[in-house]
Amino acid sequence: MSNPFEDVHGEPAVRGFLHLPVNANGHGIVLTHGAGGDCRAKLLVAISDALADVGFTVLRLDLPFRLARRFGPPFRGSAGQDRNGLRRAVAVMRDNVNGQLFLGGHSYGGRQASILVSENPQLVDGLLLLSYPLHPPKKPTELRTDHFPNLRTPVFFVHGVRDAFAATTEMQTALQRIPAPHLLFEVEGAGHELLSKKNADTLPHEVASSFHKFREGLTL
Repeated sequence: MSNPFEDVHGEPAVRGFLHLPVNANGHGIVLTHGAGGDCRAKLLVAISDALADVGFTVLRLDLPFRLARRFGPPFRGSAGQDRNGLRRAVAVMRDNVNGQLFLGGHSYGGRQASILVSENPQLVDGLLLLSYPLHPPKKPTELRTDHFPNLRTPVFFVHGVRDAFAATTEMQTALQRIPAPHLLFEVEGAGHELLSKKNADTLPHEVASSFHKFREGLTL
């Protein structure tokens, strides 16, 4: 269950939905969407609900480019503003949780989250990246990994084995460049969208449970 959330006391505005767990573990996570969607995407809603079920307070939000227009991809040159939106959302979430705080998103949103954290390693305690867009489809040489060696924050990747943005072997090779603790959670039969009729009832809970265990392992 989630409630509409808005904070317009700073720039850019933070708008989305807040998931409050029944049995809170004190930790929180900010999640955002890909280039073609918004925070109402089925995947984000399902993952956010599942994370709340295991105790996380979750804020799923629209990036600044989506607040500026309802449809269409990010504006050219807007990535910096989108990262500022994520930075603000993290700051806002610190008023809602007293434990660890995580950041993540699907595809473009996850990529921007990872770039932001590579530049600000103390911003959050970890990343949850859904379908990281390693390269454009059919363009395997155009890798989006320049910032990977600067990732000092633990990263949990969720990857569909049929994702056109990265083969599993490509992901495994790319992740070797990350010095921080990281884990690749593979989803059999899934593409870039991850969620399907076959796994809709099980995948969100599997991801949430595995991410929760990943977080616990980091504190041992």
